[in-house]
Amino acid sequence: MKTMQAAGSRWPLAVVTAIVLGSCPALAAAQDMSASYEGAAVRFGQGQAHTVVRTGADGKLAAIGIVFSEDSLAGLPAGGGMAPSVVLPMPTTGPQTVVDHVGIDWESHGHPPPGVYDTPHFDFHFYLISVAEQMKVSFQNEGESGDPSQQPPAELLPAGYVVPPGTAVPQMGVHAIDTTAPEFNKQPFTATFIYGYHNRQQTFIEPMVTLAFLQSKQPFSAPVARPASYSKAGSYPDSYSVKYDAANMRYEVMLAGLR
Repeated sequence: MKTMQAAGSRWPLAVVTAIVLGSCPALAAAQDMSASYEGAAVRFGQGQAHTVVRTGADGKLAAIGIVFSEDSLAGLPAGGGMAPSVVLPMPTTGPQTVVDHVGIDWESHGHPPPGVYDTPHFDFHFYLISVAEQMKVSFQNEGESGDPSQQPPAELLPAGYVVPPGTAVPQMGVHAIDTTAPEFNKQPFTATFIYGYHNRQQTFIEPMVTLAFLQSKQPFSAPVARPASYSKAGSYPDSYSVKYDAANMRYEVMLAGLR
């Protein structure tokens, strides 16, 4: 291929590349269009956290997650009960997702059922509804999750999931647990995946991870059981992961395999 010249001088490489790619669709298609879009950073523990949306090489939505610095695990409240939620906005640029915002909830003493989730852990709520809608979620008592009016239709529940009594939490919803998960089969709780509902509609999807497991810095990934349908149209994960990024001293909790 002859060198392209204009007015006796070589054309800039960027111009030549653009011309070549424009005339060769196959080469243009081979371009890596992966990108990462970050939400505004929010104070979390003694560090910071933010949401992230990533696209693959084909430019399509690939993952939704949160990133938080290692020092976020320092200075956490030690008192009983759930600490106030840390609310993370989604990125203002990049592809739209089914997730409106993310809430991080620190459970210093865990929560019921005893012997299962009563260990210090984090609830990472990926909300499918707005903050305003979330604030309107209310119940008379936790046992209301056992009421038929709060039981989601079968097509919105993945196989093996149930909504037991005692899981209704104001400004969240009722919680569906995976009865096939290791923690319900004589193994310790480290990480698990929850679905949330209110008025029989999905309100959030939620990885739960223990503090001890995060501190171990072990990489983790697992498939996500999917229901037959969703209350909100969009792309949902078929896997989730937890990993520690040693180079940047931070953790990532990601929802991937979006389809």
